Amino acid sequence: MPANTLKKFLDSRGVKYVSIQHSPAYTAPEVAESAHIAGSDFAKTVIVKIDGQMAMVVVPAQRKIVLSELRDLLVSDKVQLATEDEFKGRFPDCEVGAMPPFGNLYDMSVYIDQSLTGHPEIAFNAGTHREVIKMASDDFAQLVNPIVMDLVSA
Repeated sequence: MPANTLKKFLDSRGVKYVSIQHSPAYTAPEVAESAHIAGSDFAKTVIVKIDGQMAMVVVPAQRKIVLSELRDLLVSDKVQLATEDEFKGRFPDCEVGAMPPFGNLYDMSVYIDQSLTGHPEIAFNAGTHREVIKMASDDFAQLVNPIVMDLVSA
């Protein structure tokens, strides 16, 4: 089962979480709706390459990343979306497009939009298109140590 790596990691750290099963959904807004979570509370993981290195950018489900703004924020001319072919091998335990925002499990930096850090809980794909994990935002921040930025200005 794809979500096992994440669940084992959370269990080994004594972290409380809720697993929400839902009908198959493939876009972040669809997943949020299927799991009955507001799109602004659901964290979408996007894989990018920053100066050739894979990284995760985590934004609310209904938001899009503007690469030119991300380049400016990161002070890098070489920021681009990674293709599925480029990153799918990094996530052998996940369905493509359902990666959880735990870069520490996949040797990647994590950049998260500040709007997702102000809530008591965070929800995200658990590695499949049929399961979401919801957990305390403080636990997520402590485990992942993401770089918080204003990635999606209103």
